[in-house]
Amino acid sequence: MKRFVGFMKKEFIHIFRDVRTLLILFGMPVAQILIFGYVITNEIKEAQIAVYDRSKDDITQEITDKLGASGYFRVSKIIHHEAEIEETFKQGEIKEIVIFEQDFGKKLINNNSPQIQLLLDATDANMANLLQNYTSGIIRDYSQNIKLKQINVPVIQAKPRMVFNNELKGVYMFVPGTMALILMIVTAMMTSISISREKEMGSMEVLLVSPLRSFQIILGKVAPYVLLAFLNGVVIILLGYFVFDMPINGSWVLLLAETLLYIIMALSLGILISTVSNTQEVAMFISMFALLLPTMLLSGFIFPVENMPWPLQWLSTVIPAKYFIILIKDIMIKGTGLAFVWKETLVLVGMTLIFIIVSIRKFKIRLE
Repeated sequence: MKRFVGFMKKEFIHIFRDVRTLLILFGMPVAQILIFGYVITNEIKEAQIAVYDRSKDDITQEITDKLGASGYFRVSKIIHHEAEIEETFKQGEIKEIVIFEQDFGKKLINNNSPQIQLLLDATDANMANLLQNYTSGIIRDYSQNIKLKQINVPVIQAKPRMVFNNELKGVYMFVPGTMALILMIVTAMMTSISISREKEMGSMEVLLVSPLRSFQIILGKVAPYVLLAFLNGVVIILLGYFVFDMPINGSWVLLLAETLLYIIMALSLGILISTVSNTQEVAMFISMFALLLPTMLLSGFIFPVENMPWPLQWLSTVIPAKYFIILIKDIMIKGTGLAFVWKETLVLVGMTLIFIIVSIRKFKIRLE
């Protein structure tokens, strides 16, 4: 029994000495429960909306103030002309536009049942439904309070209309997200594992003393993954278009160019992971923990980033898939051009350059 206890103590010592094992045992469960606990929510917090008030009377102003004071919405823009509506949605920040018809207050006083139109960006069907329910509930509550004061006042009706996705198809959300996830796995994870395998087996040193330069070796190792990942991207786009009726309202050239940019970015990230990994096991662990879960949870793939606490929103700004999903939705669903997605494009270009520069520096240090 003493031998057994001694053996068990030795195993405990080995576990607590291994940082990777401790991270798997304690770090990952804590991180996952915290992230899942804050990310998975059906609440709305300060969603950005716009108001197009064609009546501009006291009642429409009261309703606008009530929406802004609820804590669920933030009135970020006042629209003055109908022509601004389409451009407002294409800019991507506004998810709902509340439109008051002309003579809203007069129609209410004269018992003519005035209507409020709700235009909702339905590229994210779940978010659109939540916004509609919350907005309708606030308007309904305001209408009931008025009826308590004036018996003959009619009920104010909120009429919703979904934009870009009238049928609220879930595929509009899952195709871009799945595409971002698959391309990240195929390029970043497989590239990091491939290069780490060469280092683990000792064949990397053999390659480095060959006539090929170091950048040619790395390029030769990762080029097949670029082609395969790009092929995967094209297949996903075609499946979404022909099988799931996913629209492609924007430029095919821009769509494929942004896909290639994202693949190159993921590839450079995979190279960076390989420079800090000596074994395939370490590369797999870093890829799973640092790429797979954040891409699924913090990119806006499944859960809206706007509903997350500010620390997670800040963390989401360094998740490349977040910007790629925005690009894909804007180009495919909204039909926007480079004039509306240049910010996300620059972010991906910047990330690519940073990953490549850091990878080269670390690779040179290892050679020295």
